[in-house]
Amino acid sequence: MTDNVHIGTSGWSYDDWVGPFYPAGAPKREFLSHYATQFDVVEVDSTYYAIPARRMVQGWAERTPKGFRFALKAPQEITHKRVLVDCQEGMERFLGALEPLGEKTVCVLLQFGYFNRATFRSAKPFFERLNGFLREYVDRVPLAVEIRNKNWLTDAYFDLLRSHKVAAALVEHAWLPPINHVVEQHDVVTGPFSYVRLIGDRKGIEEITRTWDKVVMDRSADLRRVARAIRQIAQRVPVHTFVNNHYAGHGPETSRQLRAACEDV
Repeated sequence: MTDNVHIGTSGWSYDDWVGPFYPAGAPKREFLSHYATQFDVVEVDSTYYAIPARRMVQGWAERTPKGFRFALKAPQEITHKRVLVDCQEGMERFLGALEPLGEKTVCVLLQFGYFNRATFRSAKPFFERLNGFLREYVDRVPLAVEIRNKNWLTDAYFDLLRSHKVAAALVEHAWLPPINHVVEQHDVVTGPFSYVRLIGDRKGIEEITRTWDKVVMDRSADLRRVARAIRQIAQRVPVHTFVNNHYAGHGPETSRQLRAACEDV
């Protein structure tokens, strides 16, 4: 597999992983250090819910080796509640908390939800707001952006991110077109790296299981399709890919399967 492809999971603090991934009896404080022996990158989901204490972030840095990287979700206060308006104070606190990671920070992910017409009547006012936010922070921290309105995945959107050298997050999600279709239709390389997320159908998989200790859906064909898209992008820039438990039932195993698929492409 090319050195330009980095694959990990979304989060690491899952008790269901003890046994199938973490050693039996492993205490939670040892999860991250063990995780870092298997993968070289992780997406931090917990920062979406609350800004972490600086000492906690320092612990993440200390428990991972040189070369390990973190991608961190921006707090929901910024992306969902305030939707980039009057959020400078929160953003400053968040960036201050991340300082102990230093060069271990891949980026901050601005993950937005689906916007209905009551929030934004069209893409244009959102793009204008996003443009102002990116202009203010892009020189402070690497950024990636995820939107979930499929009709907004246009050349104008990718050009906006490209103008700031911000990565477009490409998402395998029940609401969105498959990422290989997006790659075929647009130039998705908008920054110095690319960002891929395998989320899947949360509602659908929770009808099958609510424990995350094993793969419960055969996604092998999808993984081969995604792998081809990843390898295509990786010819131009590094690709950081993160797999959610909800994609197939067990993030670590799906990540391994994707890594094998990328090696076979």
